[in-house]
Amino acid sequence: MADDKSKVGGQDRARIAREQQYELNYFAERHGLSASEARKILKESGPDRESADVAAMRIKQGSRR
Repeated sequence: MADDKSKVGGQDRARIAREQQYELNYFAERHGLSASEARKILKESGPDRESADVAAMRIKQGSRR
């Protein structure tokens, strides 16, 4: 299902529409991840932005060691 551009605000900002390529690209770029890493995180954490951000931070911290 496409992201409804007319519905904006807190509810929409709290979620990542992983089927939308631009949202996936933004998430990956924001966290310095590849598209496949971002896709994997979003598949595991679901559309919740906060959970996905935490998972991305864990991956980034693990790669720095």
